Amino acid sequence: MNQEIWKPHVVVAAVVEQGGRFLLVEEHTEEGIRFNQPAGHLEEGESLLDAVRREAFEETAHHFEPEALLGIYRWRHPGKPQKTYLRFAFTGRITGFDPTSALDEGILRAVWMSAEEIAATRLRHRSPLLQQCISDYQAGQRYPLDLLMDFADTFESGAR
Repeated sequence: MNQEIWKPHVVVAAVVEQGGRFLLVEEHTEEGIRFNQPAGHLEEGESLLDAVRREAFEETAHHFEPEALLGIYRWRHPGKPQKTYLRFAFTGRITGFDPTSALDEGILRAVWMSAEEIAATRLRHRSPLLQQCISDYQAGQRYPLDLLMDFADTFESGAR
């Protein structure tokens, strides 16, 4: 019996607000040009916090420092039912910007948008997670980062 093992796609996202505007990316997708938070896949051996720092920088050239977990979201792509995403969204602050850094392939630009502008572009969101994260952020939802336990790859049996 050849049964495929189901695995969710673990992704991280940075939800950044400055002066009433949120940092987004405009990017090429299979569905056309869409908006999203800076986000991407967790890589093997990488912590969730390192992943969100890396993805935010690669997609926006902004250095991001996570300060809180906004939420954990599960979403199954309606057009691709075999694709389920498990998104860890973080809030935090920008600690720097490198205007010489090239953005990831497929990223057209980083853009700062108000919550109203984001809502007005709903039909161009990569997923419903973009708007849900904005709503949760505006509602004040935050969880401490120490909620996450990251065991090193060298974890020895019986030790903590």
